[in-house]
Amino acid sequence: MGMDISVEAIGAARSDASQKHMQNVEFVIRDLSDFHETAESEAFDFITSFDAIHDQIKPLNVLKGIHRALKSDGVFLMQDIKGSSQVYNNVDHPIGTFLYTISTMHCMTVSLSQGGEGLGAMWGEEKAREYLEKAGFMSIETNQLAHDIQNNWYVIRK
Repeated sequence: MGMDISVEAIGAARSDASQKHMQNVEFVIRDLSDFHETAESEAFDFITSFDAIHDQIKPLNVLKGIHRALKSDGVFLMQDIKGSSQVYNNVDHPIGTFLYTISTMHCMTVSLSQGGEGLGAMWGEEKAREYLEKAGFMSIETNQLAHDIQNNWYVIRK
């Protein structure tokens, strides 16, 4: 199941799935601001998010919902921007300036325009871990891929 607030994104996903004759997927237009209350309990073995949590109106509610929806032995794979929550730690980031620009021009704007927190892409690993822990996750493993200078890959368990 894929969820997104964007009508256009869900439409494209549905169209692509239909063209590929994929019948075992569902795409839902959904604001996840209340996901902490509405997520189906222990419904999924594996949940993913790709460069998305920091864009949310209420990112902690989304993470709490993911925690709720994940089975007790399930895994949450979260890909998000590699960086620090402290600007001074990102001075030598190879594409830091670019990531702050994207964050300001898109990520923060998406959230703030809807009354959200506006964390932005450079919310950093420290803030990501803080939010994951507040959501109830106990096991948070940060991985990096040698070819990927932009992202952290978090493997997260209850």
